[in-house]
Amino acid sequence: MKEKSGRTAGFIALLSLALTLAGSPVSAEIRLPDILGSNMVLQRGQPVPVWGKADPGEKIRVGFKSMMLSATADGNGDWKVVLDPMEASAQPADMTITGKNQIRLTGILIGEVWLCTGQSNMQWRLLESDGGQQAIQAADYPEIRLFNVSRERSFKRKPGPIGEWQACSPESVPEFSGIGYFFGLELYKKLGIPIGLINASYGGSQAEAWTPVEYLAASEDLKPCIEREKIWAAERPAVQARFDSDMAEWRSAAEKARADGTQAPRQPRVPDALRDYRIAASIYNNMIGPLIPFAIRGALWYQGESNEERAEQYELLLPVMIRAWRERWGQGDFPFGIIQLPNFRAVSVQPEDQAWSHVRDAQRMTFLNTPQTGLIVTIDVGEAADIHPTNKLDVGHRCYLWAMADVYKADLTKSGPVFKSARKAGRKMILVFDEVGKGLKICQGDELKEFAVAGADRKWHWAEARIKGKDKVIVRSDEVSNPVAVRYAFNNNPENPNLSNDTCLPAVPFRTDRWEGPTHGKR
Repeated sequence: MKEKSGRTAGFIALLSLALTLAGSPVSAEIRLPDILGSNMVLQRGQPVPVWGKADPGEKIRVGFKSMMLSATADGNGDWKVVLDPMEASAQPADMTITGKNQIRLTGILIGEVWLCTGQSNMQWRLLESDGGQQAIQAADYPEIRLFNVSRERSFKRKPGPIGEWQACSPESVPEFSGIGYFFGLELYKKLGIPIGLINASYGGSQAEAWTPVEYLAASEDLKPCIEREKIWAAERPAVQARFDSDMAEWRSAAEKARADGTQAPRQPRVPDALRDYRIAASIYNNMIGPLIPFAIRGALWYQGESNEERAEQYELLLPVMIRAWRERWGQGDFPFGIIQLPNFRAVSVQPEDQAWSHVRDAQRMTFLNTPQTGLIVTIDVGEAADIHPTNKLDVGHRCYLWAMADVYKADLTKSGPVFKSARKAGRKMILVFDEVGKGLKICQGDELKEFAVAGADRKWHWAEARIKGKDKVIVRSDEVSNPVAVRYAFNNNPENPNLSNDTCLPAVPFRTDRWEGPTHGKR
């Protein structure tokens, strides 16, 4: 009886303690977003936010160099301090964040930070790029720091941080973006200060997945991007069942092919309804939002391939996405470099009017109408049979030229010519260009190619073109007596887009018309 009473009393005591603990708030440790970590590069010359989570009302102190700042966590546990602008420094420094616990971040440098983002051509790894193996072997640059955002961890398919800062080395760089690395390396060699590169890219993604849902919902033309998820959600069970069946058949066929020594069939494509990264705002929420408001100098954007079927809408969507990022980041109109889609698919002997070229033109129009943007032309470094051209070195170099001229104010010609205006003169069209450098010139060949003209009937004919003076091109065709519009390098894969300037970089493909294209009305 005594033993039983003792056990009962012990049980009651343990139960009382458990209830007391359950009713008491458990102290939470300070937590930092993954982008804030040891070995990071902080942006020089502008305010630098440091932020995180803690208990509501908890006092937080942040110490870095000679600065000591404090904040109080709000009712949601959010806190933020902002470091004063700093000069570039390759001398590693530590940061302490102190509340109920203390976090110490080490090896921090101060320099230039760039976000490299987009779909598969930005995701394309250095190890797969032309010259990648040599670049990897030589990649001993501890003052270049890399942050590779994990798609699997960002979307919670795997546990763990979305990324970590690493010094550039032959071990850390192979999986990084080829374009991002080639760009950052040139920047480092020119500026001579630390460079931080953040790679947040996702192959097969559409621009609406990179855009906050509130911005899509505010436009009647962009609302369908949100509504597609309702359709997919209704279809998902049946689509999943069909896909599982298709995959089972494929595995069986592939196994048989291996046993027979024959070529295995192609793996079934994952339907859009089963791709979580195709949902509107999904990539923004999981891969971009967690980086905000980490201070950056600017962004490079290589995307558009997956929006080809809605090229007209893309001209509305891309500027909205850029505006959303800038407003959410809260550091003004930071530089935004748009890498234009490359030449792709078979060469055509006649002028074309295809969606791929209209995506390129949507990128051009975004560049012309959105402040602090650049356009990086790749019309001559693509591959007819591969949507993933492996020449990422030239693309990275052209990004570097844009950044040096527009962002760092170097005295150089950053690109090929950019169409400015057109006027009719009898049977001819007179075109005027910007970014002519020392003057327009022909690169490769003796005469200008890839110009087409049309009359009011909107039928396109190849045209003769010649350079006049420093910045003009005269265009005419015997087939068009009354021309009203001109296009240049507007085919999917123009054979010889050879208008240039002293850089021999290709002129920006363009059209003077605003006629409806092949994706008109598709939303």
